[in-house]
Amino acid sequence: MEMNGERHIAAPRELVWQALNDPEALKAAIPGCESIEKLSDTDLTAKLAIKIGPMAAKFSAKVKLENLNPPASYTISGEGNGGAMGFAKGGADVALEEVSPTETILRYSVKAQVGGKMAQLGARLIDSTAKQMADQFFDRFAAALAPKLAGAPAAPAAPAPAAISIFSLIPSEFLGMPLFFWLGSGAMLWVLYLIFLSS
Repeated sequence: MEMNGERHIAAPRELVWQALNDPEALKAAIPGCESIEKLSDTDLTAKLAIKIGPMAAKFSAKVKLENLNPPASYTISGEGNGGAMGFAKGGADVALEEVSPTETILRYSVKAQVGGKMAQLGARLIDSTAKQMADQFFDRFAAALAPKLAGAPAAPAAPAPAAISIFSLIPSEFLGMPLFFWLGSGAMLWVLYLIFLSS
């Protein structure tokens, strides 16, 4: 699998570089990431829960940072084991281009391969899942940097508007009696009406 792309991030290049090397920032941005542990300046371990099509598994991964050229670029390589689901290994070249003091272009080129049951799912499904996860990562990553740039804490996400149900418009009581009482009484009267009608 190969994947290339770029993202405009509204943050200085130095800040983007710091976030790319911050385990907590990565953990918050990587879909399904349960933990990241920094073993050294260049070595990390991670645990992820990933779902590809009908299959789901937990991966333990080892990650290494190489070709460090701060704050311009680095290479990230790693391999993960998902038990019965299979394995994944590969790497990505990441480059940061400063467009302005407040904007950075992040370019990435990924090469990876999968084995085991994952490989049986087909390249199209794996590629679409990887693209979706990459989009989720960069959306979260860029959103997390925005409040840092403004120098203010991140505002909590506004709660989604509650869906209006037609049942919420129906009163729970009528003339001091529960609505279910009237519905039940009406149903009983209708049954009695049908019995007498048929007799």
